[in-house]
Amino acid sequence: MKELKGIHHVTAMTSSAEKNYVFYTETLGMRLVKKTVNQDDIQTYHLFFADDAGSAGTDMTFFDFPNLPKGRKGTDSISKTSFRVPSDAALDYWVERFDTLGVDHDAISESFGKKVLAFRDFDEQSLQLISDEKNEGVAPGIPWKNGPVPAEFAIYGLGPVYLTVQNKENIGLVLTVILGFREVATSGAEHLYEVGEGGNGAQVIVEERNDMLPAMQGYGNVHHVAFRVEDHAELEKWIARANEFQAPNSGYVDRFYFESLYMPVSQQILFEFATDGPGFAQDEPYETMGEKLSLPPFLEAKRASIEAKVRPLDTKRS
Repeated sequence: MKELKGIHHVTAMTSSAEKNYVFYTETLGMRLVKKTVNQDDIQTYHLFFADDAGSAGTDMTFFDFPNLPKGRKGTDSISKTSFRVPSDAALDYWVERFDTLGVDHDAISESFGKKVLAFRDFDEQSLQLISDEKNEGVAPGIPWKNGPVPAEFAIYGLGPVYLTVQNKENIGLVLTVILGFREVATSGAEHLYEVGEGGNGAQVIVEERNDMLPAMQGYGNVHHVAFRVEDHAELEKWIARANEFQAPNSGYVDRFYFESLYMPVSQQILFEFATDGPGFAQDEPYETMGEKLSLPPFLEAKRASIEAKVRPLDTKRS
């Protein structure tokens, strides 16, 4: 069985698909590569923001569940998502951009030898930019060619995902014994794990906190994180491994754009394992990805009823 290849995607929850679309495309300069619905709740939009080609390892996705309360930050959670940018100089660009656009952010700081810039979106989703200047490991994606951010500063992949827990022992065992991560560094209460080729695109940071209540799911928080597997054959091996450890899991799930396995590793932390393909270009041409409501074949027969339930969301680019 091959090692996991790194972070595949992060899925979070938003209070507004409309504001979400504007922030992640116009402010962050990520490309909307797929506008579809939650396959388990078809009245809910599922938006995928990624690099220019919709590459695995570059996309953050969002559900806009109706009437969802605001989430509470806390332990037992996937607590922060990182986006990769090419250099330390890119972070200086983003400080100016955030100041101009009124985005809430911290000062540039350092995490495990890398420069980072923490910020929040309109839902107070916890995010950060991380510089690839000193990075080695998993290759990044391709900046959105028609986006509003110059390529030398643009977001082009996902970086380390943070897990906040009261005690790292259990999640540490899941990461190392079951998933094959390596603990490579410690800084105070933070523990850095990486897998496969390593680097920013293949890291998880576990933060121990005893001064917080457990998180409460809601908008502004993360729903799950997915890790990359090569293909269907490798996914089957991971399903067998989960069963070998008697870990609760979903079994095989076909998401059309990729194939998946879901495995809850705590009451509120959900891991997914997702194949790199087939990808987002199989049902839309490159030029217009994300502009229309895309449905997998098994939902296409329900298109009329789905379109009647989800409100219009204009994502057509001029």
